Amino acid sequence: MLALDIRNINKKYPNFELKDVSFQLEKGYIMGFIGVNGAGKTTTIRSILNMTHIDSGEVHILGRNMAEHELELKQDIGFAFGGTDFYRRSKIKTLTNTIKKFYQNWDDVTYYNYLRRFKLDENKKVADLSTGMKVKYSLALALSHGAKLLILDEPTSGLDPASRDDLLDIFQELIVGGEVSILFSTHITSDLEKCADFITFISDGQIILSCEKEEFKESFLLLNGTESQLLQVKDQMISYKTNSFGFTGLIHVGDFDPSYGIKTATPSLEDILVYFTKKGDTHG
Repeated sequence: MLALDIRNINKKYPNFELKDVSFQLEKGYIMGFIGVNGAGKTTTIRSILNMTHIDSGEVHILGRNMAEHELELKQDIGFAFGGTDFYRRSKIKTLTNTIKKFYQNWDDVTYYNYLRRFKLDENKKVADLSTGMKVKYSLALALSHGAKLLILDEPTSGLDPASRDDLLDIFQELIVGGEVSILFSTHITSDLEKCADFITFISDGQIILSCEKEEFKESFLLLNGTESQLLQVKDQMISYKTNSFGFTGLIHVGDFDPSYGIKTATPSLEDILVYFTKKGDTHG
C-alpha cells in the first residue's frame, strides 16, 4: 500500500505556483523531500495536510482521499515543523494535556519515553525552550499517538549534530516494522544521505525527479575538466563554476557524451542542490 500518493497538485499564488506536483511514498520507507528555499517544499506539505486549499489535484494517504477523510486521517498522521512556535507562556505539561485529547490513540508511556530520551522537562515553559528543544517537543507529540505517516518539515533545523544523529536513529527505528512511513523535508542533505530511502526533488514549484536515493544521485554527473573541455558541454550543463584549473559542474546523465573524455563522478545530494541553486546565475 502507498503511504502517500500525491496526484497533480496545482496551487497558484501571485508570485509562485505549484505545477502538477505528483509523487508516491511506499509504506515503511523514508523519503527525503529536497529543494532550495522557496522551491515549494512547505507549500506542498501544507497542501498534503489540507492546510492550504489547492486549486486542483488529489492527495491520498494510506489509501484514502485526504479531502474526504481529513479528520480520520489526521489521527494517523504525525507532523512537526521546525521553528513552530507554541503557546509560549504555557508549561509543556499544560499544552500536552490539551493536545492529547484530540488523539484517540494517544499513549502516555510512549510520550514520557520520548521526553526522557529528548531530556525535556515538562514543567518548563515553552518560552524557555531553545529552538532545538521546541523541535524535539514537536516530535515527542507527533510520535505519541501511533501515527502511521510522519510528515516533517525541517525537523532537524536548530539541532546540534549529536541531537540530529539521535533523531535519525529514531526515524530508522520507527520504520523497521514496515508500518510507519516518513516524509522528511530538509536542506541538511547530509541527514538524508544517512537515512533516506527515496528522494523527491522540487525546483521552482515542479518535481524534477522522485526515485530511490542512489538512482537519484546516479541520474546526474559531476564533471571536472579543463577550460577547453567546458566549451564542449557548456550548453548541456545544469550549471558550472570555473576556477584556475578549469571547471566543475553538474549535468544530466542523458546529456553527457563519454567520448569527450571529461572526468566524471557521482554527485552527492548537496552537490545536486548547490548546482541547481546556481542554475541561471552568471557563471564563474
